[in-house]
Amino acid sequence: MKKNVLPIALMLSLLSTPVMAAQGATSTSAIVMFLIFIAGTMVITWWAAKRTRTTSDFYTAGGGLTGFQNGLAIAGDYLSAASFLGIAGMVYVSGFDGIIYAIGFLFGWPVVMFLVAERLRNLGRYNFADVTSFRLAQTPMRVLAASASLLIIALYLIAQMVGAGKLIVLLFGLDYNVAVVIVGGLMMIYVAFGGMTATTWVQIIKAVLMLFGATLMVILVLAAFSWDIDSILARAVEVHPDGAKILAPGSQVSSNPLNALSLGIALAFGTAGLPHILMRFFTVADAKEARKSVIYASSFIGYFYLLTFIIGFGAIALLWQHPEYFHTGPDGKFNMLTNLIGGTNMVAVHLANAVGGNLLLGFLAAVTFATIVAVVAGLALAGAAAISHDLYANVIAKGRATERDQMRISRISTIVLGVLAILLGIIFENQNVAFMVGLAFAIAASANFPVLVLSISWRGCTTRGATIGGFLGLIVATGWVVLSSTVWVDVFGFATPITPFPNPGILSIPLAFLAIWFFSITDTSERAKTEKAAFDALTVRSQTGIGASAASQH
Repeated sequence: MKKNVLPIALMLSLLSTPVMAAQGATSTSAIVMFLIFIAGTMVITWWAAKRTRTTSDFYTAGGGLTGFQNGLAIAGDYLSAASFLGIAGMVYVSGFDGIIYAIGFLFGWPVVMFLVAERLRNLGRYNFADVTSFRLAQTPMRVLAASASLLIIALYLIAQMVGAGKLIVLLFGLDYNVAVVIVGGLMMIYVAFGGMTATTWVQIIKAVLMLFGATLMVILVLAAFSWDIDSILARAVEVHPDGAKILAPGSQVSSNPLNALSLGIALAFGTAGLPHILMRFFTVADAKEARKSVIYASSFIGYFYLLTFIIGFGAIALLWQHPEYFHTGPDGKFNMLTNLIGGTNMVAVHLANAVGGNLLLGFLAAVTFATIVAVVAGLALAGAAAISHDLYANVIAKGRATERDQMRISRISTIVLGVLAILLGIIFENQNVAFMVGLAFAIAASANFPVLVLSISWRGCTTRGATIGGFLGLIVATGWVVLSSTVWVDVFGFATPITPFPNPGILSIPLAFLAIWFFSITDTSERAKTEKAAFDALTVRSQTGIGASAASQH
């Protein structure tokens, strides 16, 4: 497992071998469950469409979700199937160290809870750009937020569209391009007609299904070893080529400590800058429910990552007993790390078949698709908000757009994003797109997070500082990854990379904070003085919520 490959995108390689299509019963059960999910979500979309009349309904489900519902939806938005399968594959390959990404993803949630969740809900209406422009200039702040958000969303969409397209190819045997069009079409229907209400309930259903499926797999694995985790670990050490090393941490970190630190920083702070995650805090009634959302989401996500750890070690302990899951070498033998059909990221799929048969494997395939559709819908909704609310309503129309205008632009934006996602999915079918998700986290942590945090917590932050610092973080993070081995060598084909390691966070994040600080303290304009004076009003509103309810109704 390469140290610079993020588990969110690892699914793209795991779906390249037609394992499920080769098994008729599995394919049939998966197709049936797949069609049931599609039918159910279409009913939800029809129900939600009747209740989506205003921009508040479209973007934030009218702010009527409870903390528990929103926490489940956030978990559904955050836990992609690729993350689940990728982390299980990493544990299968490297043991204890495979959980390093899960720890990074989970660590981001306390940052969200203590630094931004309440303040977001109290200050904003639809997305985090409302917050950064509360006392800073509307146009530059919204252009910055929309630029970073749309780039993050595009990178995520590529990964999810390719993964979903490959999955449908395996289930139905369709042409890949047709499969991608189907996924894009479903996403456009969910978002354009049902808005946040439909998207939320798709995400809730998906989260419940994924938590149930992973829990069932773990129960079956534990049952196979008489409910003794020590027996699983002992068997894993016995059969794994690396032996006892799989229980010792440090191998992935020690190979390149700076890259590991840089990746960790991006994972920890990137969550607090992901537009489709931050948007979910405006779907609840108040800051108290926003706090509850984070607590529930963190609990569900943490529980899920614990399950993937057991699934990974369970796969080590069990899959070697199934030669049918492996290619055999010239000598008639197989290596459990290099000869697994579909690659090592197929371990969760093979394990589902080993412990639960075709029915569980079909269920897992359907949940995988449900997961991708839920994530894609959330991304499309955040993109539509960036285009319609930030760029059109507040930059182009300068606040004069009516709700009908915004709704029309939102639906047009959704269709445009859907077509773009389809085209990108087709173009990048055979590309290594792992770097795109890593870049998405790095951009979120380098551009969105510093501006968001400093604009609500530091009186001295000015529009000039936030704009220069945010765009600097955005450009440096993007340029660093493009010049790294992940893109410069693996994609462009050059012999050597220009940057020493792939993850830019260790440079781009501190640089963004430093630039915001420097260009703010040297800003002596009259506008800067006004912005600093407005900090007291922002603090009262963000801490108490006074005025938040009234503002959300306008």
